[in-house]
Amino acid sequence: MNAPAVGLSVSDQVRSIGAGETTATELVSQVRAAIEARESEFEAWVQLSSTAAAEAADIDNDPRDLPLRGVSVGVKDLIDVAGMPTRAGSSVTPSSAATSDAPCVARLRALGAVVQGKTVTTEFGYFRPGPTRNPHALDHTPGGSSSGSAVAVGAGTVPLALGTQTAGSLTRPASYCGAAGMVLPHGSTDMSGIIGLSESLDSLGFLTRTVADLRYVHEAFLGAQSSDPFGSATSVFVWGGSYLDYLDPAMIALLGRIPALLGDLGFRSQPLDWDDHVKTLADDHLTVMGYEAARERAGEFDEHRDELSPQIQDLLQQGREISGSAYSSALIRRDRSRELLREILDGPAVIVGPAATGPAPKGLSATGSPILSRPWQLLGVPVVVVPGARTVQGLPLGLQVIGSAGDEGYLFDVGEKLEAALRDLPPVAG
Repeated sequence: MNAPAVGLSVSDQVRSIGAGETTATELVSQVRAAIEARESEFEAWVQLSSTAAAEAADIDNDPRDLPLRGVSVGVKDLIDVAGMPTRAGSSVTPSSAATSDAPCVARLRALGAVVQGKTVTTEFGYFRPGPTRNPHALDHTPGGSSSGSAVAVGAGTVPLALGTQTAGSLTRPASYCGAAGMVLPHGSTDMSGIIGLSESLDSLGFLTRTVADLRYVHEAFLGAQSSDPFGSATSVFVWGGSYLDYLDPAMIALLGRIPALLGDLGFRSQPLDWDDHVKTLADDHLTVMGYEAARERAGEFDEHRDELSPQIQDLLQQGREISGSAYSSALIRRDRSRELLREILDGPAVIVGPAATGPAPKGLSATGSPILSRPWQLLGVPVVVVPGARTVQGLPLGLQVIGSAGDEGYLFDVGEKLEAALRDLPPVAG
């Protein structure tokens, strides 16, 4: 065998197996060794699969052309994997194993991927952290709630992981851990077999090492190319965060460089003048999430109220106090904003802005603020997190590219070019 293939891109891992340079069995074994070598530091995994080697051997004997042949994947522990329990970061969930894969997991397996195990999540995808630590600074949060998936990818131990997002559950940890991430448009994929909080908000997502890997996985998952046959986005709206929260000086400095970077890449850029809408959407997100969580999950949560974290209890209490008219009004405003955003992005254009308020905060008792993802999550639009920038302390800084459902190719085009430019930047000082 040649040098280990675990550090290769997803497409090159598949090519390496197809060319006979390695096998799925060897590749899966190398990934497991990489996981086990660092797991005591990161604590990214809830449980590792005992059948991964056997599944890899089956793939080696499969003659079909599988686009994810032998690629290892981590699965957030809100998502069912047959033969493993779905604990959702909680002691109140059943310890019995799921009897079948969630459709998203079944789809990845059908494409040739091998499940390495279940990754850590915060309790029910909300704010109580798990034990996971940021791979770039062990005393800093990895974010939440897709923390284990982001750490496993950001540390380089696994090339692909599944996450979910209800507020900022994927974009924030991807940003903090230096991973590329994608939140799929709401309603675009089957969410059965996944524990959620809010039907109007819960979305599936992927985490990989690069935006190019994201594109490859997304196209394999959909079975179609994500590039637009009529070309790429030509315009970019630069979003500064709409003063939703305090931005770290390093993030402010990075945002100041974005117009020039985009110009060098051949894009026309202009500021996004939409602050009033964004602020209203952020508030309405809280209304929708609280109202739906209090009603969709109340029965099972009430049964175990004393065993749940104060954060979950507060969410349910606040949600019960939201009136039906307030909830309906929030959805009406959301729908109107969707129409307006489609008009803004009909350029074709995308939005680029901060994926988090700054680098991962120090400390493990909280997961950071999801505020910069709330408006876009309420709208249900696709989002790509672009890694590459770092602070002078070596902590990742992520940007998010926001677009319209159906225009994911524009997000990848901008994201790939922007990632290359960010990786060439010197460390960002605040």
